[in-house]
Amino acid sequence: MQSSAAPQTLTNKTIAVTGGFGALGRAVGDALQAAGAQVALIDRTPTPAGLNSAVLALPDVDLGQADDARRAMDEIVARFAGLDGLVNIAGGFRYETVESGSIETWDRLFAINVRTALLASQAALPLLLKRGSGRIVNIGANAASQAGVGMGAYAASKSGVARLTEAMAEEFKDRGITVNAILPSILDTPANRADMPKADPARWVSPAALAQVIVFLLSDAGAPITGALIPVKGRV
Repeated sequence: MQSSAAPQTLTNKTIAVTGGFGALGRAVGDALQAAGAQVALIDRTPTPAGLNSAVLALPDVDLGQADDARRAMDEIVARFAGLDGLVNIAGGFRYETVESGSIETWDRLFAINVRTALLASQAALPLLLKRGSGRIVNIGANAASQAGVGMGAYAASKSGVARLTEAMAEEFKDRGITVNAILPSILDTPANRADMPKADPARWVSPAALAQVIVFLLSDAGAPITGALIPVKGRV
């Protein structure tokens, strides 16, 4: 009996990735290309060496500014003539207790985790709506469900990403756009290995594995899923 499941392919789809030059962004870009997508990587930092020439690299973009986000989307349309999906990876982390911490840390983490996802999504939405369908995948955090010591500002900002995801999913569920969030535990990145030298990274989530979950949500096979907050915890 032949399966009726939609294939996990992104052939002829154009996907934008914010925070695209980081460890997860690069892994997602590679997975998207392997699935057949046209890929645009957006980041605030300069273009790194070694990017595939087929990738549209958009460096020096401040996604905390609406004009920068719109200009990035304009460049994507100029290169690929449209947009089918957005992956919001841009963000950051800081460990800081409430007692010894500062309001500046809270402001900064909300700016780089929530504000960038909001402004990138607002810039992308007209393009996704023009397609008649679209996908947005946000990167939240498993830590947002239960904040520990030193995780207050980070967990609160990632909770904001979760609520943004849910609100957008409801807003666009009858207009062809799905919006979901991935909630990873600890990613196996060079930075995390350096910060936690005594931990066992084999228990963490590899960026390549997380990228495959993202590809699924962007594919036709992921069409029935919207408003989901999906934990990807590895063995943490």
